[in-house]
Amino acid sequence: MAEIAVQRLTKRYGETLAVDDLSFTVDAGRVTGFLGPNGSGKSTTLRALLGLIRPTSGTALVMGRPFHELEKPVEAVGAALDAHDVHPGRSGRGHLRTIAAAAGIPNSRVDEVLDMVELTPARDRRVKGYSMGMRQRLALGAALLGDPKILMLDEPANGLDPQGMRWLRDILVALAAEGRAVLISSHVLSEVEQTVDSVVVIGAGRLVMQGSLADLVKGDRRPILVRSPQADELRALLVQAGASVGPDGRPDAMIVHRSSLETVGTLAAEHGIAIFELTHERATLEDRFLELTGESGNVR
Repeated sequence: MAEIAVQRLTKRYGETLAVDDLSFTVDAGRVTGFLGPNGSGKSTTLRALLGLIRPTSGTALVMGRPFHELEKPVEAVGAALDAHDVHPGRSGRGHLRTIAAAAGIPNSRVDEVLDMVELTPARDRRVKGYSMGMRQRLALGAALLGDPKILMLDEPANGLDPQGMRWLRDILVALAAEGRAVLISSHVLSEVEQTVDSVVVIGAGRLVMQGSLADLVKGDRRPILVRSPQADELRALLVQAGASVGPDGRPDAMIVHRSSLETVGTLAAEHGIAIFELTHERATLEDRFLELTGESGNVR
């Protein structure tokens, strides 16, 4: 059974359809990226999973149940939706102790978590003096207090410097390796690409694609890089065959669209043209995201 299961989830706010018949699952032991443009329904879906809003129809289950039916919710799910959701006058440790007291968690766990998120040196400082990156660490610490089996994080990389990005990547991968299900919503696609095992892409409240990261970035629609000592002759043949050919910046190379490796290789062989290099250009997560969602601007 999947740790997170969204089935035909629909949420309306008056005339606005925020989520439209959305279904996907998230498994334990994996970091799953939850991606979509602004207004695609990511935050609404996360709130439905956490019982903060009631679906118009469909279900949003964690560990097979609606959130409000969980016997020990803090041990099941840890969530960080807003790193600013903390009283600025409290210390980092005071903030976590308040949450721990409400959940029946001992103070010793607070100190463990502060160490995990590397905030022990700043534990007695008031949160109003924390940087955005430190607030992100504190939010993750709050999510980890109950040692949950599921983590849901909304934009956890916001405000982190490169060292903080690497730290976040390492800790999320380690938490998944312990058997947790980790779901992260993020617009930092270059970082997501280095962190996640699988992705759920939505647009306009509907599922666009779910699968492994490798499945997302592969595909025959990727551009083809060709290098040949007879580049001009091959270019003319490819254009005649209906391909689109652009420059690569090197005199013996070109970028080919609307063709395939087999077509280019066969055409070159039939005309006795030597090939030095023939390969798909590597597609990035951002390339495929923009292609799938039709977004050319903001990818948040």
